[in-house]
Amino acid sequence: MISKNQLKTLRALGQKKQRKALGLFLVQGEKNVLELVGSNLNTKQIFATSEFLSEHKDLLNGFDCIDASLDELTKASTLKSNNAAIAIVETPNMDVPTAKGTMIALDGVSDPGNLGTIIRVADWYGIKHIIASTDCADPYNPKTISATMGSFARVSVSLVDLPSYLEASNLPVYGAFLEGDSVHQTTFKPEGILLMGSESHGVREAASCYVTDKVTIPSFGGAESLNVAMATGIILDNMKRQHTN
Repeated sequence: MISKNQLKTLRALGQKKQRKALGLFLVQGEKNVLELVGSNLNTKQIFATSEFLSEHKDLLNGFDCIDASLDELTKASTLKSNNAAIAIVETPNMDVPTAKGTMIALDGVSDPGNLGTIIRVADWYGIKHIIASTDCADPYNPKTISATMGSFARVSVSLVDLPSYLEASNLPVYGAFLEGDSVHQTTFKPEGILLMGSESHGVREAASCYVTDKVTIPSFGGAESLNVAMATGIILDNMKRQHTN
């Protein structure tokens, strides 16, 4: 059963201000909660149905698990469905990664669903860290976490002064622009930063001055633009395939 205080905390973590104040965030849904098993994240509590806890009792051994009804979990969750399990997790303290290897940098990507999908794309291509401007979506927004489909446990996002980070980097910066060179014709170096802007504003001037190579995805149809997460995946695939044995 979920107590009144526990319900209050669960609901509070739907708000960015409360997540920051408490140093906690929510992980919701069966798949995402199971991703916590074996991860380096510190899980405080797991609230789940008796069926979920029984089915996964061996995996969840050692976790603080609380049996709750589906009705209770639905009231506590920000999701409309898949409410069989909710976890409260400690927000990790992370050092901003040194610029090396293949990296993703995001400038003003404010939609949490897009950020979550980009995290998932990064995980697919083995990228462990994403650099993002401070006005990007909150990496611990419940919508972001849900959109990662579990990749939040393997990919971290650092919100930084993006222009300063790019300035200090010694890597080539491949910026996505409508007027750039085709990704099909670009020779990418083994290490580099892929810089993506928002769909509405693109890469802004403060960050664009550090771009060494402007690239674009050539269009063969009538669509005005691509979703930023989709575009990230396409460009990243072109970067990776040139240096994969």
